[in-house]
Amino acid sequence: MTETSLPSSQRVVPGSVDIPIAPWPATTKDESVDAPEVASNIVSSINELLSKQDHGGIADLFLENGYWRDHLGMTWDLRTKKGRKKIVSFLDDGHHLESVEIIQKYLSKNVEPEAVSFRGDGSVHGVQVFLRTKTRYGSGPGHIRLIQDGANWKIWTLFTSMTEFDEHPEPLRHLRANGAQHGFQQERKNWLERREEESNFEKTDPDVLVIGCGQAGLSVHARLKMLNVPTLIIDQNDNIGDNWRKRYHHLVLHDPVWYDHMPYIKFPDFWPVFTPKDKLAKFLNSYAEMLELNVWNSTSLEYSSWDGNKKQWTAVLKRKKDDGTVEVRVLHPKHIIQATGHSGKRNYPNFKGMESFEGDVLCHSSDFKGAKKDGKGKKAIVIGACNSAMDISQNFYESGYDVTILQRSSTTVMSSKAVLDLLTGPVYSEDGPPVEIADLLTWSKPSEIYKAINADANELQQIQDKEILAGLNKAGFKTDRGPMNCGLWVKYLQRGGGYYIDVGTSQLIIDGKIKVKHGVGVSEILPRGVKLEDGTELEADEIVCATGYQNMKTVTEAIFGEEVASKVSNVWGYDEEGETKTMWRPSGFPGLWFHGGNLAICRYFSQLLAVQIKARLEGISESPQE
Repeated sequence: MTETSLPSSQRVVPGSVDIPIAPWPATTKDESVDAPEVASNIVSSINELLSKQDHGGIADLFLENGYWRDHLGMTWDLRTKKGRKKIVSFLDDGHHLESVEIIQKYLSKNVEPEAVSFRGDGSVHGVQVFLRTKTRYGSGPGHIRLIQDGANWKIWTLFTSMTEFDEHPEPLRHLRANGAQHGFQQERKNWLERREEESNFEKTDPDVLVIGCGQAGLSVHARLKMLNVPTLIIDQNDNIGDNWRKRYHHLVLHDPVWYDHMPYIKFPDFWPVFTPKDKLAKFLNSYAEMLELNVWNSTSLEYSSWDGNKKQWTAVLKRKKDDGTVEVRVLHPKHIIQATGHSGKRNYPNFKGMESFEGDVLCHSSDFKGAKKDGKGKKAIVIGACNSAMDISQNFYESGYDVTILQRSSTTVMSSKAVLDLLTGPVYSEDGPPVEIADLLTWSKPSEIYKAINADANELQQIQDKEILAGLNKAGFKTDRGPMNCGLWVKYLQRGGGYYIDVGTSQLIIDGKIKVKHGVGVSEILPRGVKLEDGTELEADEIVCATGYQNMKTVTEAIFGEEVASKVSNVWGYDEEGETKTMWRPSGFPGLWFHGGNLAICRYFSQLLAVQIKARLEGISESPQE
């Protein structure tokens, strides 16, 4: 079956892999298990076998189809190996892991080994162990899930990582900067003068150039700054936060605040659960100021080229300064990070007759400024049926418009409450563990197991959202359950779109207040409306195409040209191991990296990306392409 012949609900990013759902292991609950002893025996065996380089012996500690997920603790890449044979090969290929040790506390929270249930319904039991991974160059958090296999305890999942360098520690707590310069200094400069010199790169070039100052660009700059890597962010927008500020008028994040924290500076305890776009924009601006990040707004990359001998870029920047003058700067960064959002160019259909439209608005959702306050008597058509489309439709209705949604295929719909209860709630919540522990529990899971967990959550969501889903389908708005019935989050990870977190539009559709036309596309735009492929004509004063975005690689081609883009794989979706393609790892082109995603994804993966770049700058590792 070809990609285009697949049902919309099952499609993934072209070139990516629709990995299988992991089967749940059969277990029995042992009330008498001595979790610390079981953990100690396994960890001691791992370390002993590592010292002997007995790779077969290490693999035998795993279940037959056990998993080893590694984020830089073994190699300078993000990898997952399933099954004993692949684990042996992984070890045989060379690694920098030295040992793992059990930790009793993590961020002042008690995390000693304990018997837990690994499945939401309580049917899969085992022992959970938090680790500290030690490598040749540094350390990082680790995790083991152990399952009893007959009389023996075996590793179901092992996670190793490296997030800290021994020789390049972050300047936190006891290592923080002094801030004062005591004693005599000729021609002393104060903090502001030093800060201006740093941010303007008057005497040096940045080692890293970041394109984009949204949460992706800011988070990775923050991580690089803590590793003492000179970094500059550029953005064509006039202000930090404009990537949110310029979006549709009433946009509010659908993810809760306890899931969305940025690195180093968390949202305060009084912050609302769901953040309005303009409030987030102001926070991001403050974040950049407090962390002293170097950001040049109103700046574009006019030209770039890569020198394979010098292993550096030539980047020609055009910068509009605060006084209105324009300067051209030529910089030579060793690395460039594209942080322009995990999507690419907007999908703005070129419908027949668009030039003849005589109504008030015809635009892509990214250009939609909000419904007019008194829209009574006006008609709006929204082409598309996912988050932006549904939010915009609600905005139109609340402003008095007669609204019709054009839904060509189906949409994965999940209520905001179900998201809190079933997706984020199990680990990210007001009373949950620190976000760093929640991240470890989340990303230590191999993606096949993560799909199994989400498949279970989707079954529960079908019950919790039963009335909403039934009502939508009865009203002609078709819903689906995502890839392999794994729901909204897996659809995001594998496709990047195709879903709606319901914050009110569903009920308006169910009640008939917002109309739906399903299953037909647009044939042409008429002077005062839309003609559909089935011949139906709909009147419209305003038309918004909430038709999504292309792959992030399309922006790569626009920025760097076809020659560079042709060497980069499609971005997003899973590879055959269940790791995300191209993002946060060697891209296929030397010195070029990709970073993006929601705030939570940026928080976690920004650290792994910064560590890889620092390792290359220090000569510790070398990119496979170099």
